[in-house]
Amino acid sequence: MSAQPEPTIHRSLLIIGGAEDKMGRATVLRRFVRLAGGERARVVVIPSASAFADEAAEVYADVFARLGADRTVTVDIQSRAEADRTDAGCGAAAIDEATGVFMTGGNQLKLAQLIGGTEVGRAIHRAYERGAVIAGTSAGASIMSRFMISMGDEGITPRQRSSQLTAGLDLLPDVIVDQHFAQRTRYGRLLSLVAGSPALLGMGVDEDTAAEITDGRVLTVIGDGGVFIADARRAVTDAYEAAEDAPLLVSGAVVHTLPAGSTFDLQTATLMSFSEMHPDVDVRRSEREHPDGSSPVV
Repeated sequence: MSAQPEPTIHRSLLIIGGAEDKMGRATVLRRFVRLAGGERARVVVIPSASAFADEAAEVYADVFARLGADRTVTVDIQSRAEADRTDAGCGAAAIDEATGVFMTGGNQLKLAQLIGGTEVGRAIHRAYERGAVIAGTSAGASIMSRFMISMGDEGITPRQRSSQLTAGLDLLPDVIVDQHFAQRTRYGRLLSLVAGSPALLGMGVDEDTAAEITDGRVLTVIGDGGVFIADARRAVTDAYEAAEDAPLLVSGAVVHTLPAGSTFDLQTATLMSFSEMHPDVDVRRSEREHPDGSSPVV
């Protein structure tokens, strides 16, 4: 009898722009549970970025249970010493058993300082490589990249030194991730960063929206908003000589705005396909405006 081929393992990231729906259709979180195995999903929630970690963990545990996950375990890391534990009951051990890891919102700099370069951080990498889905919302989204935005000004105009990069988890090495993108007007800071680091793509994710990334390359947009991609690899910029806080020259950057239904190749920075999803948006809008199920007046 010939040997059976090994099953193909696909690596999955779910990068969420924050403020995702938890009470209604929960499209983005429902996708996370499905990627984690549905009724067989074993989820670890890491609420350490939040100032209200217990409450955040409880909210997500309730949502994931409602969406059909088998079980949810909380790993709340509050020190690097705790993150480096290797005993049987440690956070890394729990992550090694998970089919999905979910990092909540809060302060991404706090999260990076707690788990970057620790056993918990390495366990997240192991989970990703063996096919568990790694998801993060808001702060938990920013930390996915090798170089994450840890702070910065908001606004449309890119300005010199308007933001700061810090080491993230390096699950997505060639992309800078920003979140709450349209809602907090973060175009300027993302453009300023890719102008100064043109080898990196900028990715801004709107609220209640996710970039699902398969094998570090194929991006699919899910949810109610859009994903913004900034490519400055061929742009002309004065980032190397502009004075602090001066408006930056960024000429020739290529931008992509990708609504739900878009599939995008991050390696070539090109649109792969698009399927119109506006009817579904109209349905969700009608549900918000007519929660009692009544029909709108025409």
